[in-house]
Amino acid sequence: MAQIETDASIREHETEQMQIRREKLQKIEELGIYPFGDKFERDHHTTDIVAHFDELDGKDVRIAGRIMAIRDHGKTAFLTLRDGEGDIQIYLRRDEVTETEFALFQLLDIGDIIGVAGSVFKTHKGEISVRVAQLTMLSKALRPLPNKMQGLTDTDARYRQRYVDLIMNQDVRATFRKRSAIIACVREWLADHGFMEVETPILQNLYGGAAARPFITHHNALDMDVYLRISPELYLKRLVVGGFEKVFDLNHNFRNEGIDTRHNPEFTMLETYQAYGNFEDVIRQTEEIVSYCARQVLGTMKITYQGQEIDLTPPWNRMTMPEAVKKYSGEDFDKVTTVEEARAIADRLGVEYGEHDGIGKLLNACFEEVAEEKLIQPTFIFGHPLEISPLAKQNRDNPMITDRFEAFIFGRELANGFSELNDPIDQYQRFEQQVKEYEQGDDEAHQMDYDYVRALEYGLPPTAGLGIGLDRMIMFLTDTSSIRDVILFPLLKPEQHASSDDTTDTDTDA
Repeated sequence: MAQIETDASIREHETEQMQIRREKLQKIEELGIYPFGDKFERDHHTTDIVAHFDELDGKDVRIAGRIMAIRDHGKTAFLTLRDGEGDIQIYLRRDEVTETEFALFQLLDIGDIIGVAGSVFKTHKGEISVRVAQLTMLSKALRPLPNKMQGLTDTDARYRQRYVDLIMNQDVRATFRKRSAIIACVREWLADHGFMEVETPILQNLYGGAAARPFITHHNALDMDVYLRISPELYLKRLVVGGFEKVFDLNHNFRNEGIDTRHNPEFTMLETYQAYGNFEDVIRQTEEIVSYCARQVLGTMKITYQGQEIDLTPPWNRMTMPEAVKKYSGEDFDKVTTVEEARAIADRLGVEYGEHDGIGKLLNACFEEVAEEKLIQPTFIFGHPLEISPLAKQNRDNPMITDRFEAFIFGRELANGFSELNDPIDQYQRFEQQVKEYEQGDDEAHQMDYDYVRALEYGLPPTAGLGIGLDRMIMFLTDTSSIRDVILFPLLKPEQHASSDDTTDTDTDA
């Protein structure tokens, strides 16, 4: 499929069908009809008419939409009209419209957008329809839709031309309607629980709040490099310092990482922070938000994902990270006291590690290798090592771990939360350690943020923080296997310009 091109290039690559449509365009203009019409007043959607047929039978309605099928019988015709809600049949008779309108009908193609005024009735076959009394041209489609029998099945074409994907695939439209409903439910739950929605900057002088590589750009007026946000965390906690006790940001983050079925460089996150709480509060919050959205949007807390039944009903399972490694590999990190012992376990499990990795990083690497994908039912993993948690509060009973958790469903991380580190001295020292790790080659290590430390020095109350990957949550709730299927416009490589043998599919039902 070709990108939007210059007029000369379009003419060069026109298909026969496209040329025919341009000729029809000219004939429509010769009828004195503007082929890209103006506002059309509708009083019903297609689904309204079907749902309330008994009330509307014989009544006049005004509807508009895209032609999805044409069955021409000479003096009569049936069309399928699709609007944003659904489809309905349109019935047109030559002797019930003007000569100009019938001439217009003969120049219509599948994909054209029209307005119809007419009366509601039911055909002899029992199909609810609208009898055309007036036909209005609203937009001439110059490109044919894909063949209706094959649809738009090429994955790359579906993502690249999402507009065609949405036209052709009603299940795709249903997925994104559910996405919108899920996000609305998230906001509803948070508002009902006293959270205030705020906005944090996307362009940042210093990236932080997560272990990730940033996108870098340059601000010309200030002559400095800036970063696209990898996380809103440090800004949100500054707001808690300032006195906003319950805040959330439903935000887009940008991470310069690989692309696969679970990762897109631009993705949607929910982050919440509440003063005077701890990680147990946000564990419960995670369960409640996910199960609430499932109940409100799907009507159940038991979903099927990729053929596997998942029960989202709280409370969810819990395991420490060492317990999970031991359960799925037999190796016991709770007995490890030296890096050498941890490396020996990693070697036995075939897990790669860096020369500077400590026990904590080795434990996490082994967990990701042997346990993570086994966590099918909703499970909280906690007891995260201090080494991999530079922003989480140290556990008072075991200084080697933090009060942190991650939530997993179907072997995929869904959420991350912890009791926030609010000791500015400890935070400064952890930032220093992160800087050392960055200098040793860890390009995902955290940067030193002096201003954030200064904010902590003014006093951050005990605070609980939570991050939920909304794209992944929506994947679970819509039974979608790829993150690209829940993002309207996922990032793709630029496509190649089409050659002279443009193979654009054409609709054979016109």
